[in-house]
Amino acid sequence: MGVLTKKQLRFLESHELCRLATASKLAVPHVVPVIYAMDRQSIVIASDYKTRKLRDLNENPVAAVLVDDFKPNRAVLVEGACKVQERGSEYLRLLKVLFDRFEYYRKNPWDEGEAPILVVEPAKAVSWGI
Repeated sequence: MGVLTKKQLRFLESHELCRLATASKLAVPHVVPVIYAMDRQSIVIASDYKTRKLRDLNENPVAAVLVDDFKPNRAVLVEGACKVQERGSEYLRLLKVLFDRFEYYRKNPWDEGEAPILVVEPAKAVSWGI
């Protein structure tokens, strides 16, 4: 059994936009909206090289992800370690997860080494309103 409850997992699976929070090695925070897919309990996010979020994660491999609705006010906040995948069988499996979820990615595909994939492994989850 994972960190996420069934309700939290259903909520995360029903959305595709989150806010990803990272911090540099000096603890300078950075938050960006990104699209994501779920892979069991993990949150999967495509990135680009030369982004602040990737630089932060290479310095400090922890992240927080917030998925929320305003009306009604409900959300899931996930904190955990973030792995950066760039090549190999796990990369290709995660790439398929993203391609299966997003038509845009299917129409604009990429290969190993062209874009890193971020995988947030939940260590803690907090929710409200769900």
